[in-house]
Amino acid sequence: MTALICGSMAYDTVMVFEGRFREHILPDRIHVLNVSFLAPSMRRNFGGCAGNIAYNLKLLGGDGLIMATVGHDFAPYRSWLDECGIALTHVREVPGEFTAQAFITTDLDDNQITAFHPGAMNHSHLNQVAAAPGVRAGIIAPDGRQGMLEHAAQFAAAGIPFIFDPGQGLPMFNGEELRALVDSAAWVAVNDYEGSMLTERTGWSLADIAARVRALIVTRGGEGSWIFADGTRHEIPVARAVRVADPTGCGDAYRAGLLFGLQRGLDWPTTGRIASLAGAMKIEFHGTQQHRYDGAQFSARFRDTFGTAL
Repeated sequence: MTALICGSMAYDTVMVFEGRFREHILPDRIHVLNVSFLAPSMRRNFGGCAGNIAYNLKLLGGDGLIMATVGHDFAPYRSWLDECGIALTHVREVPGEFTAQAFITTDLDDNQITAFHPGAMNHSHLNQVAAAPGVRAGIIAPDGRQGMLEHAAQFAAAGIPFIFDPGQGLPMFNGEELRALVDSAAWVAVNDYEGSMLTERTGWSLADIAARVRALIVTRGGEGSWIFADGTRHEIPVARAVRVADPTGCGDAYRAGLLFGLQRGLDWPTTGRIASLAGAMKIEFHGTQQHRYDGAQFSARFRDTFGTAL
């Protein structure tokens, strides 16, 4: 079952300020804020939700196609994905635009100041789900607003079940739009904060949302996750990481685990544990696509973590 992964492709530029923002931002002078932070260390990561999900799904042994829009500066990212064996058939370059980019400055207290330039991502609606024949499932991850709306409608019209994963894009939609997106989806995946926002904007409780889809997945950080399906709330335990290096991209790794379980026809308790472990194995590395493992390594870690064979 090939999954069509609709979402953003982005560069993440991460800089570390070797001080504390609070020592340089004066509360009574915020209205005339003008500060500069010296950041001696910097790294540029390949990211974006679609890229991260596809990368993790590939590691797990799943089959995914990225559908995204990128800019004229995409060549280094393209080379990386080619090296990883990830198909780029439905990645469209938009002339005159930059690939979406996040500029993140972190201080010694792990506070972050982020600027995000959407660039080519705003043109995601130029891609059409019908251009990818043969897909059997999909996911709509954070992307350009119009693209998310149109791709949901296209999946529904084609009878292709998909995961609605609004993520940081959730504030772009009003209650009516979110209710329509939920109703067109087969599965909905959110973290606990997004779940609260989704219930507030739709006027539906988590139970209401779960009743409208095949499964509602709510990740809860260090407390594990819930999967509401078939009238049952499955309690998915957290998979403990060997070390916590960088949480960025863990949610995308989790969603790759969901797609993998759906592709293999696995039950929800097993699928949730795969997703949980995929997130934990990502958090042990800086960047969103720097971790590596094969099927045998993942299966061994799964057995050690949950006490059962995969």
